[in-house]
Amino acid sequence: MTSKKKPVLLAGGNPQIAKGEGDAVLQSYIAAMPGWKRTIGRRLDALIERTVPGVHKAVKWNSPFYGLKDEGWFLNFHCFTKYVKVAFFRGASLKPVPPGASKHKDVRYLDIREDDPIDEAQLADWIKQASKLPGERL
Repeated sequence: MTSKKKPVLLAGGNPQIAKGEGDAVLQSYIAAMPGWKRTIGRRLDALIERTVPGVHKAVKWNSPFYGLKDEGWFLNFHCFTKYVKVAFFRGASLKPVPPGASKHKDVRYLDIREDDPIDEAQLADWIKQASKLPGERL
């Protein structure tokens, strides 16, 4: 009988998951997210799938990435101690612009804390807009 090792949690509770492409590796990341962050991860993943049918998924640099096959990545998220940070790679072009500034002129963030209400309609609108912009080639 083989025992499965639990993924290591890095700083802020971010799961250390081997780089890979596809839904299975991304679901492994979400399953390893601690506590309330896992609920946020599941909600984000479901919302992105509903909003962008056929979305391409991967885990890179211990973060889930979402994009369109052969067109680049438009969004990722990452666990921090007190929030989950959603990054829109072309967020400065979204209307309205997501609230979190970045040192990169095109990137904007949305930080989701444990008890934050999530405006799923606004988030879905940003996801839809982001999916139509040129993606990042990482």
